[in-house]
Amino acid sequence: MPKGLTPEALKSAVESILFIADGSVEVKALARLIEESEAAVASAVEDLAKESASRGVRIQRTQTAAQMASAPENTVYVQRFLGIDENVRLSPAVLATLTVIAYKQPITKSTVERILEKGCDYGVQMLKLRGLIAEVGRAPGAGRPYLYGTTFKFLEHFGLEKPEDLPALPELEAADIPAEQDDDNAGDTEDAA
Repeated sequence: MPKGLTPEALKSAVESILFIADGSVEVKALARLIEESEAAVASAVEDLAKESASRGVRIQRTQTAAQMASAPENTVYVQRFLGIDENVRLSPAVLATLTVIAYKQPITKSTVERILEKGCDYGVQMLKLRGLIAEVGRAPGAGRPYLYGTTFKFLEHFGLEKPEDLPALPELEAADIPAEQDDDNAGDTEDAA
C-alpha cells in the first residue's frame, strides 16, 4: 500500500471508506487502514466536509469519528424512497430532555432532571430507543451513573454535520450545572483523574 499519499489521494481514500461503511468510522481506524497519521486523516475529513457542503451527501463528524450521510434538505425525498414515515414527532417533554443532553453532553440523567426540574426517565428511554442518544461513559463518584450523549443518528435527524453545529441556546447555557456534579457525589471534593 502506498505511503505518503497526496492530499487529494488521501481524501479519495477516506471518502471511499466512508461511502461503503454501514455507519461511522473512527478516525484512528481510518488512519490505520490508510497508513497515514490521525492528524492527516482528520484534516482530510474536514476538507471533505467543506467540499460536500453543497452536494447531496455530507460528512458528519464528531471529535473521533466520521460518516457519510444524505443532505438534510433532501430528507423528504430519501424518506419517500425508503418508505419511512417520519411524521412521528418527539413530544415536548422528550424534546426538552434531548435538548439538555445535546447541549450539555456528556451529562447524567440526574443532572438533566435538575436542569428540567422534573423526572426524565421516559424521555431518556424514548431517546435511547430511537437511537438519538447513547450511554457514552460513566461519571466519577458514588454509583458511577451513566453519562449520556448524542449519536450520529441525532446528527442525521437534525441535519447537523457535527455536534458543535447546534445553534446557541442562551437559556440552557445559563443552566451551568457541571455534568459530573450529581446529587450522589456533590459533596465529593476529590478531583477525577
